[in-house]
Amino acid sequence: MFNRISIFTGNAHPKLAKDIAKYLGGKVSPALVSRFSDGEVRVKIEENVRGKDVFVVQPTSPPVNENLMELLIMIDALKRASARRITAVIPYFGYARQDRKDQPRVPITAKLVANLLTVAGADRVLTLDLHAGQIQGFFDIPLDHLYAINVFVEYFSKKKLKNNLVIVSPDVGGIKMARAYAKRLSAGLAIVDKRRNSPDSTSAIHILGEVEGKNCVLVDDIIATGSSLIEAAKALKRSGSKDIYAAVTHGILSKDAVKRIENSDIRQLVITDSVPLPPEKKSPKIKVVSVASLLGEAIKRIHEERSISILFEF
Repeated sequence: MFNRISIFTGNAHPKLAKDIAKYLGGKVSPALVSRFSDGEVRVKIEENVRGKDVFVVQPTSPPVNENLMELLIMIDALKRASARRITAVIPYFGYARQDRKDQPRVPITAKLVANLLTVAGADRVLTLDLHAGQIQGFFDIPLDHLYAINVFVEYFSKKKLKNNLVIVSPDVGGIKMARAYAKRLSAGLAIVDKRRNSPDSTSAIHILGEVEGKNCVLVDDIIATGSSLIEAAKALKRSGSKDIYAAVTHGILSKDAVKRIENSDIRQLVITDSVPLPPEKKSPKIKVVSVASLLGEAIKRIHEERSISILFEF
C-alpha cells in the first residue's frame, strides 16, 4: 500500500501519525516542518509524491494558529509537488465552536477555516467528532466525519457497568450524542439542565432523568476548562449518583483543567488521543484511548475507494 500512498505530519501530533502509519503497515513519510529565524513556518517535503494519494495528519489543537498554518503550508507544498489527491486528516478541528453568528458583529471562523483548507489545495477532509455537525456543510470538498463512540463503548463495556448505568448529557445540545451512547450500552439516559454564565463558566441547575444509585457516564465532544463537566458531576452527586465517569473525545484541558478534574466528583475522565496529552497534564484520573486504528481504517478505505460507513457500526 505504501508505494501508492504517503502519510505526512506536522508538529501537532506526530505520535498519532506514527500509530496510524503502523496500523497501515508503514511509516510516516519524511518532511521538514520547522521555523525560519523570524518565526515563519518552513516546510519541505522530502520524498517524491507525484501521483500519490497523500494524507496529512494534523489536529488543529493548541497552539491552534501554529498548527493550522503548518497544515495549510504542507498542503500547498504537496499540491505543488503534484500529489494526485491530498486528504487533510484533522482529528480535532479547531475553531469549530465559532460555527454561527450568535452575537452581532462576530465571525463564523469555522467557515473561514474550511475555505482556507480548500484554497490551500486539500481535495478531501477526514475529521472526528465535530463540535457542530453543520460544519460539514461549510466545505465544498468531500468531508468524512468519524465518531469515537465505538472506542468509548468498547472501553466502558469492559468495565461491566451495564446493569446500573446511565448516560448523561451535560447540556441539552448533547442529547443526540448521549442517546447514541445509551442505545449502544443498553443504559438509561439523563440530561443536565444548565445555564452558561460565560464562554468558560457554567452553573448546573437540575437533572432530567433518574440517576439516584446509578453509575453515570457524562459524554461530550470537547473538554477545555472542564467547568461544564465538573458542574454536571456536582449536580449528579447531589442527586444521589454513585460513581461518575466522563467520556470526552477531544481532551484540550486548558488552563487548570487537570487540577480541577482531580479535585472533582469525576472518578475517571476518558479521552482519545485526537490531541496530544503533554506529560504535565497526565493524571491517574485521566485515561487515554486511541483512535489510531479508527483513523487508519478510514484512510485505508478512502484510498481503496470503499465505503467508510461500516466504521459507524458496532
